[in-house]
Amino acid sequence: MVIGLDSAPPSTTFERFLDVMPNLAEILDSSLYGPLRSTHPPITVPAWATMATGRTPGELGMYGFRHRKPGDYIDYYLVTSKNLRLPAVWDYLAKAGMKSLLVGFPPSYPPLRIDGWLISDFHTPSNSKNYTYPPWLRIEVERVAGGKFIHDVEFRVEDRGPLVRYLFEMTKQHLKVVEHLAATKSWSLLWYVEIGMDRLHHAFWKFFDENHPRYVPDSEFADVVERYYRMIDEGIGRLKRVAPDSHLLIVSDHGAKAMEGAFVINEWLADNGYLKFKERPEVQTPLDKAKIDWEKTLAWGWGGYYARIFINLKGREPQGRVNPEDYESVLGQLADDLREVKTPDGRTMGVEFHVPSELYPEVKGDAPDTIVYFGNLSWRSAGTVGHGRWYLEENDTGPDDAVHDWDGIYVLYDPQGRIVRGNRRAEIYDVAPTILKIMGLPTEKLRGSLIRC
Repeated sequence: MVIGLDSAPPSTTFERFLDVMPNLAEILDSSLYGPLRSTHPPITVPAWATMATGRTPGELGMYGFRHRKPGDYIDYYLVTSKNLRLPAVWDYLAKAGMKSLLVGFPPSYPPLRIDGWLISDFHTPSNSKNYTYPPWLRIEVERVAGGKFIHDVEFRVEDRGPLVRYLFEMTKQHLKVVEHLAATKSWSLLWYVEIGMDRLHHAFWKFFDENHPRYVPDSEFADVVERYYRMIDEGIGRLKRVAPDSHLLIVSDHGAKAMEGAFVINEWLADNGYLKFKERPEVQTPLDKAKIDWEKTLAWGWGGYYARIFINLKGREPQGRVNPEDYESVLGQLADDLREVKTPDGRTMGVEFHVPSELYPEVKGDAPDTIVYFGNLSWRSAGTVGHGRWYLEENDTGPDDAVHDWDGIYVLYDPQGRIVRGNRRAEIYDVAPTILKIMGLPTEKLRGSLIRC
């Protein structure tokens, strides 16, 4: 049984809120556990896909939620289950005659056809009636759920009061449905991912973290995160009791921490001669609405928890400016210039600049030209323009209190007590071979090592 807590970091799960999680605390006493290093980039979709396949984002061709359409400056497509083309652990299990039960695994919409049962992930449109496999499973799910299955909540909202209710309602429903399916289906692998914890962190981090730069003391939301962790712990306890003889693996795809601010990548590119406007906006404007002089532009960027920067390459882009023979030198100059960036108070930002071919043994799909992290991920990238400055205290596309961090968590529990208990680090690539080893299947095709002492 794999319980996925999207974005759970060691700082909250193993430390800050462990006192209100008695079920997890009891499991830790008999488990091997510790930080789980995420992928480059530490983003939900590539990270979970990596965890299940043992392959890098480059091999998977997944670099985030959305990818730029080839030959287009602005248009993009969403990464879906159709992009998950390499075998995952449930595919190996199916060949061995074992069934799987997946709930909320990203990316699994449109519904993956697996040997077993599936409820698709948070990217499922709210009006979709096609979100289970087999299709008839939806009838059972909605009967148990008491209505339509809630895949996600809108979390970037100013009015957080209703969000508290929606978030708890969604997660309680998920736990109820998973507990029912776990008890009534004959599965060899159950993998449930709870996206609600990610939404919780992004919406409520500044209300409990005294070190957050925009900490709100004495807020009505001060106990929301603690209450949510209590609810998750109760769910973990119930699920463990459904299958007491199963190995239990609790994992997260990446961590979370307080957001320092947003670095406005396209304002910086414009001020440093890489991005040219026909008419520069004076109010916040999405890049696709700005009047850009593409014939004079060298590079442009995307916002997110990391920046993707694209080179305006001749022969690849409609109005390419950079000659192919100059591509490497432009990348080199861009890297040198970005590494000089300071924080608003004059400290070195600590910009990490990566070319995909240096990160991955193979680069498939529509990769960005560069992957850039700001301030060890403490600063997110803002992709809009018209701010007239490089730094924002808040996210430019809606309230967001937290950013991603490198380390998620793992907890490996063996009901027979055959593992050595303790705390040690592991990598996200270690999860797939560990699951297959537990199931008695070969692991030689996968990256990573077994999580064991």
